[in-house]
Amino acid sequence: MASSKDRQRKLAREKLDRQMARRAVKERRRRRVYAGVGAGVALLLIVGGVAWIGGAFDSDDTTNAADQDICAWTPQSATTNTNLKDVGTPPTKNIPVEGTETMTIKTDQGDPIEVSLDMATSPCGSEDLRYLASKNFYDNTTCHEITTYGAIRCGDPSGTGLGGPTYSVYSENTPTSPDPSASAAPAGKTPLYPKGTVALIGNPPGTNGSQFLIFFKDYSPATPEYSIVGSVTAGMTTVDKISKIPTVEDTGGDKIKPKTKITITSLTVGQTAASTAASAAPTASAQS
Repeated sequence: MASSKDRQRKLAREKLDRQMARRAVKERRRRRVYAGVGAGVALLLIVGGVAWIGGAFDSDDTTNAADQDICAWTPQSATTNTNLKDVGTPPTKNIPVEGTETMTIKTDQGDPIEVSLDMATSPCGSEDLRYLASKNFYDNTTCHEITTYGAIRCGDPSGTGLGGPTYSVYSENTPTSPDPSASAAPAGKTPLYPKGTVALIGNPPGTNGSQFLIFFKDYSPATPEYSIVGSVTAGMTTVDKISKIPTVEDTGGDKIKPKTKITITSLTVGQTAASTAASAAPTASAQS
C-alpha cells in the first residue's frame, strides 16, 4: 500500500505533466501564428517588390502635367494701353513641355523663315506664339524695327513697339551673362544670342506678349533681357536681306525704322512652308 507521500508525489507529477502538455500546445499554437504572420509579411514584401519594379508607386507625371497649370498669363489693360488687341487668353493646361515645333513666317521680302520653337526650355513662350498664330494675330503686321544691336523686331500689330495681346507671359529662358561687365562675347565663347536666335521681347522685360526678335548677328549684352524661344532653321537669307534694309529715325529719334516696309503676310505654328505649298498645289492645279 502506497504511502501518502508517494500519492502526493504522483499527483504532483501528473499536475506537472498536464502543465507541460498545455505549454507544449501553446508553444505549437504560437509557432503556427508566427509562421502565418511571417508568411503573410513575406507575401506582402514579394507583392510590393513586384509592384515597385512595375512602377506602381511611381507618380504619373504625364497625368499630373496635364492636370497642372503649366503657364500663367498676366492680364494687361487695353484701356490703359490702347495698342493692345484682345484675342482671349491661351490655355494653362495640356501644354507640351518637350520636343520642338516649327513656326513659319512668310513675309514680302523673300523665302519663308522657319523657326524651331523649343518647347522644353520655353513651353509658355512657344504656346504664346502658337496661340496668337491660331488667331491670325500676326497676319499683315510689320517688322517695325531693325535694331542697332543686330535684330529684327516683329509682332506688333500697332507698329509702335507698345502693341500686343491683352495678356503677358514671364521670361523662361533668358541667358545668363558669364561676365556682367562685358558688352561683347569673349573670343572663343558662345554668344548669348547667336545669329539666328529668336527671342521674345517685352516692355518692361519679363512682360512678353506678341513681339519677338530675330537676330541677324551674334549679340552678348552685359545684362540679357530677352527670353529665347527658338532659332531659325530655314530662310536665313531672307533675314540677312531684311537686315540690310536702310533705316530712318522713328518718332523717338532713333534710327531703327526700316525705310522699306516689311510685312508679315502670315505666321503659322505647326505647319512648314513646304507642307503648306504641297497642300495648296492640288488646288492650284485644279483651278488651272
